[in-house]
Amino acid sequence: MEEEDRKRPSSHEVGMALDVLSVEELQDRIALLEGEIARIKAAIAAKGDSRRAAEAAFKI
Repeated sequence: MEEEDRKRPSSHEVGMALDVLSVEELQDRIALLEGEIARIKAAIAAKGDSRRAAEAAFKI
């Protein structure tokens, strides 16, 4: 079976086998995951901002 014939995973799953992926595909996964980390950090920051605003509004 040639490399092009192997089925490539369409998404990344934590703990998945990495030995079937090329260096380029691994680099793409890193970029994908770094983007997701940045998105999650932004969501955390937004939730913190909302909480601080709510606390300030209800402070006596």
